[in-house]
Amino acid sequence: MADPISSRAPSGATGVLVLASGEVIWGRGFGAEGQAVGEVCFNTAMTGYQEVMTDPSYAGQIINFTFPHIGNVGTNPEDVEALNPHALGAIVRQDVTDPSNFRSTQHFDAWMKANGRIGISGVDTRALTRLIRIAGAPNAMIAHSASGDFDVPAMLARSKTWAGLEGMDLAKDVTTLQTYGWDKGLWKLGSGYAAPAKGSKKVVAIDYGIKHNILRNLVDVGCDVTIVPATATFEEIMAHAPDGLFLSNGPGDPAATGVYAVPVIQKWLETKKPLFGICLGHQMLGLAVGAKTEKMHQGHRGANHPVKRLSDGGVEITSMNHGFAVDAATLPANAKATHVSLFDGSNCGFELADQPAFSVQYHPEASPGPQDSHYLFEKFAEMMG
Repeated sequence: MADPISSRAPSGATGVLVLASGEVIWGRGFGAEGQAVGEVCFNTAMTGYQEVMTDPSYAGQIINFTFPHIGNVGTNPEDVEALNPHALGAIVRQDVTDPSNFRSTQHFDAWMKANGRIGISGVDTRALTRLIRIAGAPNAMIAHSASGDFDVPAMLARSKTWAGLEGMDLAKDVTTLQTYGWDKGLWKLGSGYAAPAKGSKKVVAIDYGIKHNILRNLVDVGCDVTIVPATATFEEIMAHAPDGLFLSNGPGDPAATGVYAVPVIQKWLETKKPLFGICLGHQMLGLAVGAKTEKMHQGHRGANHPVKRLSDGGVEITSMNHGFAVDAATLPANAKATHVSLFDGSNCGFELADQPAFSVQYHPEASPGPQDSHYLFEKFAEMMG
């Protein structure tokens, strides 16, 4: 898999991944030419690579896909979770083949190129996954050059000096710059997205890097949704007279985002109105009630993660994407754990005993992934009466 430091690419190699630890992984480049530095993580989903690449929570990350056939269904303008891709690059086992799906409108290679994203194929992704499991998610630089010319020593130096995601606030980079409304419902084969609907429950969603399918699910359960920037003040939120507040997913270190987000959430909690958080939103609520967050060794990313529901012992198969987690041992007495990961026992959800506020670490909106946890959106709607 890896070679000693050398600027010389093997015959036919047009792509390279240089880890900060010194490993050099060669492959065949696709998508855009260029280079990018970020954190390498692996994703275990078997479908939904386009949703993964456009998920704002992947900002600053390079995705190593464990499923070998990435790109074979092509791309289309509907299967996106944001207007633009946020993952920096894709590492895949097999070469990207021509699309074989009736919904495809563009080759994955062409889509990656059009969106300025770098890909490498021909990589032993299982070996890279094992490396991440043992050593943790590494910083690295990914590059694609049709000529096969790479300055590997310079790439290594850049990988080593990159600060990493810990301490980095990326929500400000991916959030909306202006307030807007959302009225599209869930997508169905043959009919597309549900027609615009006017919900009866006013919800303000704070955009730390929100996925579109979260908004569709909120509309589906009868919410009139207004999205505000990550830096919105409490007064700006209350100006919309919301019945409930939603805290979205997003990238980066929750402690860094919490500097400006937590005081707003704490003021909201004083209103005793319903609150629902997902992923980074879950971590924001945790910080707001006095808990701490921590960087995970390898993170959880995929569409097949089992989570135990503590209320009845049921197991939900969930979609996940997070590299930080709430430290369950630091939750206050009024925060009751509701869900736990069956992979490593980490906290995956809690609710407050003294008010209608709850959150989960995983993604009940899926996209990609199973829909076992859609009931959480219904729970939020019921809280708002």
